[in-house]
Amino acid sequence: MTEDSAPGPLGKRNALLAIGVGGGIAGTLDLLQACILFGWDIPLAIAGGLLGREAFHGGVGTYVLGVVLHFLIACSAAAVYYGASRKLSFMKGHPLVCGLFFGAAVEEVMRLIVLPLSALHSKGPYKLHDLILGLLVHMVVVGLPISFSVRRFAK
Repeated sequence: MTEDSAPGPLGKRNALLAIGVGGGIAGTLDLLQACILFGWDIPLAIAGGLLGREAFHGGVGTYVLGVVLHFLIACSAAAVYYGASRKLSFMKGHPLVCGLFFGAAVEEVMRLIVLPLSALHSKGPYKLHDLILGLLVHMVVVGLPISFSVRRFAK
């Protein structure tokens, strides 16, 4: 057993580093692209998933809540990838392909499960262009940073 794969504090540190870096980069890139494409009020919409339509009239606290929720979701996605990669070793060995598929899966879970169950009850019908754009963006800005972070930091 190497020191990197030891179950002690070093192994835990590697997991937290992989999840934190992957979730942080994915969250930052995703939030930036969303704000650039849809406006800088996106964190209010994210908070609206928890608070409902009143969040769109919220202040700084609601805005910060949206940002925190966004990074919580990104780090949760990174934790799911990390956990799966412990059992499915090919996920660490093939971060490009697995990251792209994982990013697509994150998009579909958000669009088909999380958003309809949120306080905003957001659901289709969606335009094909929006579906394709969402898939491509999440494949690149969410899936790849998470998969490469897990490959790099999680031994």
